[in-house]
Amino acid sequence: MPRLALFAMILCALAVVAAVVAFAQSSWLLGIVWVLLAGLSSNMAYYYLRKARQRPGTPAT
Repeated sequence: MPRLALFAMILCALAVVAAVVAFAQSSWLLGIVWVLLAGLSSNMAYYYLRKARQRPGTPAT
């Protein structure tokens, strides 16, 4: 797995946890910001995984 995809997946998981905590503390605006960051980082992880699979000469995982 590419390093950037792994970092993006970790960021996505941390952003989801932060969003849950923000919503639990009744901070709706901050929770929405964390949800948007989680969506962005999940798209980044998908992009880097797809890019690595399309690169010739690398084994498919």
